[in-house]
Amino acid sequence: MAHGAVTTTAVTRFARSWARVPVIARIAIVYLLGRVVTTGFLALAAELSEPGSRFGADATIGSFILGWDAQWYWLVAWQGYPQVLPLTESGQVAENAWAFMPVYAYAAQLIGLPFGSWGVGALLISFVAGFFACVLLHRLLRGRIGASSAMWAVTFFAWGPLAALFQVGYAESLFVCLLLLALDLVARRRFGWLYLVVPVMAFTRPGILAFALYLGLYGILRWIRRRQDPLPTREIVHIVALGLLATVTGFAWQVIAGIVTGDPGAYLATELSWRRNWGVGEGAFIPFDGWVQASQFWFAQWGMPAWWGPIALVLLALAAAGMLFAPQVRRLGADLRLWSASYLLYLFAVFFPQSSTFRLLIPLTPLAGALAVPRSRAYRIGVLALCLLGQWVWIDQVYAQGSTFWQVP
Repeated sequence: MAHGAVTTTAVTRFARSWARVPVIARIAIVYLLGRVVTTGFLALAAELSEPGSRFGADATIGSFILGWDAQWYWLVAWQGYPQVLPLTESGQVAENAWAFMPVYAYAAQLIGLPFGSWGVGALLISFVAGFFACVLLHRLLRGRIGASSAMWAVTFFAWGPLAALFQVGYAESLFVCLLLLALDLVARRRFGWLYLVVPVMAFTRPGILAFALYLGLYGILRWIRRRQDPLPTREIVHIVALGLLATVTGFAWQVIAGIVTGDPGAYLATELSWRRNWGVGEGAFIPFDGWVQASQFWFAQWGMPAWWGPIALVLLALAAAGMLFAPQVRRLGADLRLWSASYLLYLFAVFFPQSSTFRLLIPLTPLAGALAVPRSRAYRIGVLALCLLGQWVWIDQVYAQGSTFWQVP
């Protein structure tokens, strides 16, 4: 028998055996193997960490878990939020804990108590939430693109460029788990549970206002399609009420920060303090202005005319909009496309694109399903290879070599 035939037979046998494994076990295997790979990358990054990096020549995986924004969550857990906003020498609001939501910080503190370590609690939350996010992603996609493609989407997610977030003290893993749960509940029209999920999402990390927009667009879509897809009064009430709940909780943190500090603009001033590290953000917050500022800033940094920036921004916005109409994305369903559009619009409205941009794209995780739609084995293996390459580059740049303003994850 030819070597190629033997190989094909072996692959076929493995595929059949793999298909007989329960889905939850397959997801667990894929996820745990991904964590082994990520751990290896983190260990290598610790070995390569340079004396001039944030973590120094003696870096460890433990120091990476507690690095960068994890320090802020730890500070929230141990000291709470400042009642008086810290000021810079020039009298402007300085970076402070009000930029970080409380759920992840305090949950990590609680879970870490038996271990005597906030970091252990943070790691456990990120790790476990990442696994359940994979389970929910598969559940959300399998009826849309098929079980095989859904499993590949899970693989791309679990092994992707941002997979280190499942093993460090960042709130993204927990947020994306809650988000996928919320999207699945909407898809299955089990709206009652969302009254519990939405407030927790709102105080885990920013982004619930995008979900409020999504609910509004979803309600409009259901109304337009009501002849083909009946829209009972009960569901109308739920959609409207949940949209209002998401909106109220989306602004609640600003109100709380204002009450505690006595400064109504405390939260926005705190967020703008990070922009000043990039030489912008001196004025008040203006929706969508961050991207215009950043486009000019980055093109100037790259030695190109600053006015090219807004032109590139328009092209980027058109490309993002066009992506949502690609055949592979359309396979995901109108509701997930509406979520993707809502979150992209939210980012365009509030974000200043910089080193954290890739991390802030993780709520677009359902789009991993579009990457998994093509069934070519060579294509899928190629995408997986790119995922691993992207993961290593991200870990190397922000941990092993992270030392300057554009290397903050």
